Amino acid sequence: MIVFDENLHDQRILAAIAAWYPGQVVSVTVLRPQSIIKDEAIPELLRQAAQPTFVTINTSDFWKRIEPSRGYCIINVDLPKERIREIPALLQRLFRSSEFKTKAARMGKVVRLTPSRIEYYESDRRVRSSPWTD
Repeated sequence: MIVFDENLHDQRILAAIAAWYPGQVVSVTVLRPQSIIKDEAIPELLRQAAQPTFVTINTSDFWKRIEPSRGYCIINVDLPKERIREIPALLQRLFRSSEFKTKAARMGKVVRLTPSRIEYYESDRRVRSSPWTD
């Protein structure tokens, strides 16, 4: 399951990802309908789902602030809102890389994507970084 932050639930983005991703692609509002979801509540909501991958462009509130968990993956896409249509291609590219190819490989990671780099940390909080390869 890929869960998008409230600020990214543009149906065109969800549909573009659903076209190639075999699992569910939903907005975070599906996890707790009819309520405002604050950033602090996201980890708890994700723990209630079955190994979700959460995607946000809100890097300032999630990157290096969120504790990794084996129950979920958080992907911070470091792009301005005007460029959110690039997210499906970036995610597809990430999911083709060996470190992120399977759901099991993604769990426990907090990722930061830019058009030129992949960075992530796990429970040891050590940031690993590499340029895109493909």
